[in-house]
Amino acid sequence: MSNTYVLSSVEYLYPGMDVQQNIYNSDMSLLLVPGGTVLSEEQLERLKRINEGSGAIYVTVETERLLREQRDLMYGKPSTKALEDKVGYTEITRETINILEKISEDGSVSKSDLSSVSEDLSRTLEVTAPSVVVDLVSALASVDEYLQRHCVNVGLLNGLLGKWLSLPKEVVDALILIGLLHDCGKASIPSKILNAPRPLTGVEFEVIKTHPVYSGDLMSDFPEPLQLAARGHHEKINGKGYPDGIAGDRIPLLARITAVSDIYDAMVSRRSYKEPNSPFKILSVIDSLRDTELDGELVEVFVKNMSEEMVGKQVLLTDGRIGNVASVNRAKLEFPVVEVGGKRLYTSSRIACASLYVTDHDSII
Repeated sequence: MSNTYVLSSVEYLYPGMDVQQNIYNSDMSLLLVPGGTVLSEEQLERLKRINEGSGAIYVTVETERLLREQRDLMYGKPSTKALEDKVGYTEITRETINILEKISEDGSVSKSDLSSVSEDLSRTLEVTAPSVVVDLVSALASVDEYLQRHCVNVGLLNGLLGKWLSLPKEVVDALILIGLLHDCGKASIPSKILNAPRPLTGVEFEVIKTHPVYSGDLMSDFPEPLQLAARGHHEKINGKGYPDGIAGDRIPLLARITAVSDIYDAMVSRRSYKEPNSPFKILSVIDSLRDTELDGELVEVFVKNMSEEMVGKQVLLTDGRIGNVASVNRAKLEFPVVEVGGKRLYTSSRIACASLYVTDHDSII
């Protein structure tokens, strides 16, 4: 077959739909609808009965686009814009962009400008439910928004993890500030490397590895613990990180926390050379890095609390269906139990969660 086929869901087929290309069952062993069919209500009901027990169907990429439009009509198109505006995320992101641009132009950090944004983000975290923060940082964003959102997201995740660890407010605020500035050293990295629309070469990655040093240097007017946290956010517990190759407790606590937040946001983000990972896949990866690359105690707190916040959230499955997370098994983080159409689905490598399906009306502040 010359057409590329992908998983979707039978529930988005509708009477009167002009099916231009063949539709197959979930293992492509049975032709369900031949191309050139205009679906009647009777045909659709018969099709659903034939496919009973599995809502999954294989359709061409073009057909999947049409079904996705139908899904958006049924569930609402994923968008967090109104939510972001309401909690102040949009304005904070705009201010952060301005600060990072000034750093790039001036080669220095304005403490007064940064303090204002950091305080705004701290207030946002205080009045926003953790569940909503998870929505904000896990929502699908366009490729060109990555650099704009990353620092704000790491600041939010840092603050959340600090609160889950019951750290004093002044430490939580410091973590938020570090999140905002941890990558400021990238202003010294050539844009052709920083914005490369592909994975980096070995030589380019060596250049990227200098950015934590620049971040620490740019923060020379800040207290030393903040400088060291920015410098150390790519260090690993096993000593195989960079730039200094320090290990274990020699890595500052604030840097160890930022490392967890940084990995989560980097993996959940869409880039020009990769699709985003699902939050559940990311939690599984982070859990696998405990006591090797990441601090095991921090991983335990992060994974436990993030898993709890995921329960009840709406998710998009890889077969195109929408469901709600019923439970997250600590031993199978990547594959939560999802309720779909009143039935429980044990997700797996065959049908998994693709992403959170966050719309403005789904989140409560």
